[in-house]
Amino acid sequence: MDAEADETAAWFAACPIAELEAGWGETALLAGRQIALLKDSETHAFAIDAEDPHTGAMVMARGIMGSRGDAPTIASPLHKEVYDLRTGQGLSHPQYAVRTYGTRVVDGVLEVAVPR
Repeated sequence: MDAEADETAAWFAACPIAELEAGWGETALLAGRQIALLKDSETHAFAIDAEDPHTGAMVMARGIMGSRGDAPTIASPLHKEVYDLRTGQGLSHPQYAVRTYGTRVVDGVLEVAVPR
C-alpha cells in the first residue's frame, strides 16, 4: 500500500490492475476527484492527484515515470517538475507537492483510498 489510508478514507475500485500498462498513467474519477493511476508492476500502482501542482492542469497521468535513488518518481509533462510517488513531495521544487492516495489490489482490482 502507498500513502497510508487514514480512518476517514473510503476505498474505491478503480479498475482491474491488468488493464493498466506499466509505466503509463491513466486517470480515474473517484469520489469526484480526478486521480492519476500509475502502475509500476503487475501487482502495484501509485495513485496521485491528476492536477499538476505547478500549473493546475489535469495532466499528471501523462507524466514520465522514473526514479531518483530508491524513490519512484513522476515528472510533470508540462514543466518536468519531479515528484516522489510515495510521498508526493516535489524533488525539483520542494514548494510544490502532489497529493498521494493509498492503493491496494484486491482480487485483481486496484482500489484507491479517497478521504471522505
